[in-house]
Amino acid sequence: MSDITFIDDLEELSSAEEFLEFFEIEFDAKVVMVNRLHIMQRFHDYISKASDLPDVESDEAGLKAVYKSMLERAYTDFVESDALTEKVFKVFHMHEPQTTFVPLDQLMES
Repeated sequence: MSDITFIDDLEELSSAEEFLEFFEIEFDAKVVMVNRLHIMQRFHDYISKASDLPDVESDEAGLKAVYKSMLERAYTDFVESDALTEKVFKVFHMHEPQTTFVPLDQLMES
């Protein structure tokens, strides 16, 4: 068995394009350019919410297949939709601008 593992390979990847290429997923560069952070966050969210992931020690190929499926799903979410609709990041969940009350006497302090 090689000293380089699937997890080591993942740690070397730094862009959405590199992840998609690593997992051999065909992609539209325009979709990725506009949604790269959203795709990667959604991928992370899918992994975080997954239960019963194969163990990397005993089933590396199985884990890689599950990760590939999750990344394909994350990418497809943004092919079929957009960032505003998908609301991956917290900023998209804020309903109204937040207001803060500052008493007048605090404004007058120097």
